[in-house]
Amino acid sequence: MKIPKSDLTHPMVHYLLTIHKLKEGKGYARITDVAKDLELTKGSVSTAIKNLIEKGLIEHEDETKFINLTDDGHNIVHEILTSRTLLFYFFKDFLGVDEKMAKQDACLMEYLMAEQTSEKLFEFMKNLSSESPSFDIKTDLDLSKYQDAQSFKDDRKGEDLS
Repeated sequence: MKIPKSDLTHPMVHYLLTIHKLKEGKGYARITDVAKDLELTKGSVSTAIKNLIEKGLIEHEDETKFINLTDDGHNIVHEILTSRTLLFYFFKDFLGVDEKMAKQDACLMEYLMAEQTSEKLFEFMKNLSSESPSFDIKTDLDLSKYQDAQSFKDDRKGEDLS
């Protein structure tokens, strides 16, 4: 069952991204780790975890207390990280928004962007940065090394832009 990103709330996205970040950094995530990272109570995290389990995005092992992303959870995290990265660099490098605001706005919008929109934004940014010498765009994001939006998305695995 594939859950569209649009069915997620902003807090749910933060839980998924935090679980992903903890798993990448520490090798595991537990309710206490998520609560500490998000500066929330264990009770509120437990409630959110139950909701994410019901949506099929995470699993919680009773014996070890470890939280794992399901395949659907991983896919959503990578779609979100791709959208966040594109939005951040678009705001910062293409529009000239300061870095702090670009991060904040990308975070607010990342989970709302449809996959098709993300792909079109990738193509737009790639074409504008590589084929338009009339635009003086300086960016750390080298889109020319990616054949398409999918290869860019695949490269986002494990990335943290928090």
